[in-house]
Amino acid sequence: MSNSGKPKRAALYLRVSTGEQTTENQKRDLEKLADLRGLSVVTIYEDAGVSGAKDRHDRPGLDALLKDARKRRFDIALFWSVDRLGRSTRQVTTHMGDLDACGVAQFFFKESMDTSTAHGRAMLEMAAVFATLEREMIRERVIAGLARVKATGKTKSGKPVGRPTVDPKIAARIVKMRGEGQSIRKIAAAVGLSVGVVAKYGAAA
Repeated sequence: MSNSGKPKRAALYLRVSTGEQTTENQKRDLEKLADLRGLSVVTIYEDAGVSGAKDRHDRPGLDALLKDARKRRFDIALFWSVDRLGRSTRQVTTHMGDLDACGVAQFFFKESMDTSTAHGRAMLEMAAVFATLEREMIRERVIAGLARVKATGKTKSGKPVGRPTVDPKIAARIVKMRGEGQSIRKIAAAVGLSVGVVAKYGAAA
């Protein structure tokens, strides 16, 4: 990296959607990236357990990053992937534009793309579009699947949904065995049903 016009001060942005996840892997990858590119990490921003679908004002780490970008506290912001910045094309392009307006470049580790080049910026915007499209397609498939189950009572594989019905002969056997004083667990093992199902029919004894 040359000294002319190349960014030296780097900020890292880390985000995970749930409290069960950790930002440590993202941090490790971005620190290695900064070292390889000769960057000095001056600050780290983090949103742990925060959905990328939220606006910046509901993401303290991102909000602080964007505010500090205006103060030129760093020259480049490193993200683990484009969806760390936002979950929609609108969000991603808006935040990218805000950083650009402050003279802050961005690098996205997973996509290996740098917004300091026109090609990198175009590719990142395309990546955001396809990420949004993929989420919408998944959402549509889920909705279609729920509608099919509601209409037919069956899953895509043809299996019925809801509680399984018990053969009348087995139900009668459960009632008989329960009436003889046998335990629910013993009956369940004998008829090959769950304890919960046996308890339901055994209550009739």
